[in-house]
Amino acid sequence: MSTKPVSPTQTQKETEINSDVVEGQEKEAGKSQNLKKGKKEKKNRGLAGNWREVFLTGGFFCLLFMFAMGYLGYFAATSEQEMINNSYNSRQEILLSRNYRGAIMDRNGEILAETTLDDQQHESRTYPYANLFAHIVGYSTKGRMGVEALANYYLINTNTSLSNKAANDMAGLKNPGDNVYTTLDVKIQQVADSQLDIYKGAIVVTEVSTGKLLALVSHPNFDPNKIETIWESLVENETSSVLLNRATQGLYPPGSTFKMITALEYIRQNPDTYQDYSYQCNGYFKVGSHRINCYHGTNHGAVDFERSFARSCNSSFANIGMGLDREKFEDTLEGLLFDRQLPISLTYNRSSTTASGKMSDAEMMQTSIGQGKTQITPIHLNMITCAIANGGVLMKPYVIDHVENDRGNIVKTFQPESYGRLLSEKEANILKDMMVAVVEKGTATNLAGREYTAAGKTGSAEYNDKGDSHAWFTGFAPAENPEICVTIIVEGAGSGGDYAVPIARRIFDAYFNQK
Repeated sequence: MSTKPVSPTQTQKETEINSDVVEGQEKEAGKSQNLKKGKKEKKNRGLAGNWREVFLTGGFFCLLFMFAMGYLGYFAATSEQEMINNSYNSRQEILLSRNYRGAIMDRNGEILAETTLDDQQHESRTYPYANLFAHIVGYSTKGRMGVEALANYYLINTNTSLSNKAANDMAGLKNPGDNVYTTLDVKIQQVADSQLDIYKGAIVVTEVSTGKLLALVSHPNFDPNKIETIWESLVENETSSVLLNRATQGLYPPGSTFKMITALEYIRQNPDTYQDYSYQCNGYFKVGSHRINCYHGTNHGAVDFERSFARSCNSSFANIGMGLDREKFEDTLEGLLFDRQLPISLTYNRSSTTASGKMSDAEMMQTSIGQGKTQITPIHLNMITCAIANGGVLMKPYVIDHVENDRGNIVKTFQPESYGRLLSEKEANILKDMMVAVVEKGTATNLAGREYTAAGKTGSAEYNDKGDSHAWFTGFAPAENPEICVTIIVEGAGSGGDYAVPIARRIFDAYFNQK
């Protein structure tokens, strides 16, 4: 059998083909291996990315949780009183189950409210002066009001000694709550209350240099000793305003007392020429069909700036108001806290007015003399007056002086605090001199000739179409170094000079006689 010989060329070709096949297989294997490696690396990168997202998200929520815990701790530390006073907080009931409510005193230690215990340890909240401090001291049943609300945290807590606590626990007795001493003065409160008498209205008496509330009267009032028995009749009578604290919540047209503010704005807009102002008063001021009359149609004749203020000339001040830049006036009103929060802890309503460029001439004329849409609370007017008396700086009004435990040891004291400057010292001094002129030769001469000097502004604020008016006075004494500021409104009485000024004189007398 014969074998066909294989040529070298054929063998070489077969070898090359086999090499190409092997090389192709190796390349395919390499590609497959690289593909697997790429997928593995991609998977590893994906896992790493996922873990990074997990760590970032977890870290974010950890920081958020830490921030929330820190804020909660800060809130608990700085807002403990608000938390305890909240009606939904059961801790208040726990404290009252262990402690009986502390007493409230005036600045001389006279008891204004206290808790009495009978033989069976039954508690009764009593108010020795009954109606006298009704709105400012308030009540602690059927809710809380006045100092009873402001000082609730201190009144239901106790800082009695550990030995006393232990003895009371052993005997099954409650601990005495801490006692709150206020800035109020019984004698001044009695004079103010008696002078307001049967009239509706309000009186605020403050210490100029500190902001301490010495007296706060609101009529009509009520007996807090009887609050539980009269409560239903008070809340069911929609026309009753007995529970309204007129001193802080009553809104009234300020009448001519607002001329302090209009005068301030005129001084600001005419700093070099305000003293040159003159006006011929014929008893009324008219723009178009709109007319402003002086009180009772009085013809004041030729008046300068100070006499316009001292004699409370409506015509002159309507004329002044019409010449003011209303946008600048609006800024001044905001700076004097109209339509703004007041720096006071008592419940209050915001005063309101406007002097915008959108106002009509008639509205501007009314605003200039404290009528129209202007509304103010007695406490707000008192604060503006105090700022004038204090060289332009307003001290925040406050009524709690300090807290003591049952042994007379001081637990906490409250210090006077400045709110800031409402007007410059120069502006305050100009207004002060003008307010002295009101007493010496203007509408408040009933205050002249006393052992002390006084400064003030009267107002007769019309509140209906019949021409009926509220009687206002706001002022301070001594004029040269003010100590006490008094603001009075007597609803529907008429002239401020006839009704409010005599009340102010008796309050000033009571204050200086007891010094």
